[in-house]
Amino acid sequence: MSGAWDRIPALAAQHLMLAMAALALGIVIAVPLGFWSAGRPVAARLALGAASVVQTIPSLALLALFYPVLLWIGGLPALGFLPSLLALTLYALLPILRNTVTGLQGLDPAVIEAADGIGMTRWQKLRIVEAPLVLPVLTAGIRTAAVWTIGAATLSTTVGQPSLGDLIFAGLQTQAWQLVLAGCIAAAGLALAVDALLGLAEYGLARRRRWLATAALALLVGATLAATSPLWRSTAPRVVVGAKNFSEQFILARLIGDRLRAAGYEVEYRDGLGSAVAFGAVASGAVDIYVDYAGTIWTGQMKRADVPPRDAQVRAIAQWARQTHGVTLLGPLGFENAYAFAMRGAQAQRLGITSLADLAGQSSQLRLGSDLEFLERPEWRAVQAAYGLQFASATPYSPTFMYRALASGRADVISAFSSDGRIAADRLTVLKDPKRAIPGYDAIVLLAPKRARDQRFASALRPLIGAISVETMREANYMVDRDSNKATPEAAAKWLSQRIGR
Repeated sequence: MSGAWDRIPALAAQHLMLAMAALALGIVIAVPLGFWSAGRPVAARLALGAASVVQTIPSLALLALFYPVLLWIGGLPALGFLPSLLALTLYALLPILRNTVTGLQGLDPAVIEAADGIGMTRWQKLRIVEAPLVLPVLTAGIRTAAVWTIGAATLSTTVGQPSLGDLIFAGLQTQAWQLVLAGCIAAAGLALAVDALLGLAEYGLARRRRWLATAALALLVGATLAATSPLWRSTAPRVVVGAKNFSEQFILARLIGDRLRAAGYEVEYRDGLGSAVAFGAVASGAVDIYVDYAGTIWTGQMKRADVPPRDAQVRAIAQWARQTHGVTLLGPLGFENAYAFAMRGAQAQRLGITSLADLAGQSSQLRLGSDLEFLERPEWRAVQAAYGLQFASATPYSPTFMYRALASGRADVISAFSSDGRIAADRLTVLKDPKRAIPGYDAIVLLAPKRARDQRFASALRPLIGAISVETMREANYMVDRDSNKATPEAAAKWLSQRIGR
């Protein structure tokens, strides 16, 4: 648990910076829009309707949608801070806009008439009459938006922006509940602290104690700047190591990070990335290095449906990645983590199923559990086309809970991973693929274009190439995924480094 708490200050700093930037931008947009539209009923309905529609979009989907939008625009970072800022700003608009419009429309008409009667200009009426009267309602909306924004900011992890969500997502994937608890407590504490400061500012304004409001807001701004200042102090070369959202990726990212740190780099991690997002991140330079799998690049990025020998596949990927994106394939790590359909050993034996061909005849009576991506991937379509699989149901799970679903009987077949330690530990039967519908999935190290000529960077990592067997990777994975005496990804990475001896 102490390790989880050690990560909180840096993550909370970036979380606070992101949330406060989104809140400030939301205020800048919503308050003028609210004052302008309050006296125009049609405009007010349209503005509030649009802001309400945004709230109906799940925040995770809204964050993800900005990735292809920014890629299409070009010239802007599609990962990290910018897409997170834009999505959270949209989420902050509704409570601020609604409270502004409601407060203005609820003003006593006699007060407005009196202001007009004494000859106040539009600006004087706004500054002296309307703004002070609507301020309590407006600040209540800002407080609501602040809490919403801080809560939604945990999801920015999925688009490469560090936040307290890093702890939550990593904890969910590895069932390290202390990480989930630490992330939730820190995010809740941050939201309560910000709400308390905004509440103090609201109290000061309501009681005409401007010094109190100014002090509360200054403390909030000062805390944000103080929290984020360590992010800019280091002079060491900074490296961003990417990882997808399962245990093996967390372990390999830490293994790479440890070697780069020993070589003199400052290392930062971007965990929880999706496959398409991860490759886009390394191609754009938002991530310096990450481990992907040959089959993922082959089918997802290259749109290839053929299944060549693994060595030929890796060579073709290396050539394509360099020519089309400037990405360097440093080499394969030595093991394959392929999609592999698996069943409980006893059930597979009872039904006489040893291959996907055997499964095809009985699939209509069985339930499939997959990881979150598999049902939308080309590999699933290829397997369906090759074997004619038609399951009674197909349910996506996060990788950890997919294995839980199989063990509990909620799923009969899962799209397992061949390097997962739980295959042997749970005595699962991996079904053969006689038609070779699924391509090779060698673990490969990909470098961003800006690292192509960094010899110190590459030299620190070359000892890992070809050094990790699938049996060794399974052991490291199981250290993190097992139910008791769980190791952290950091500890498993250190064990893996010692085991390979390089």
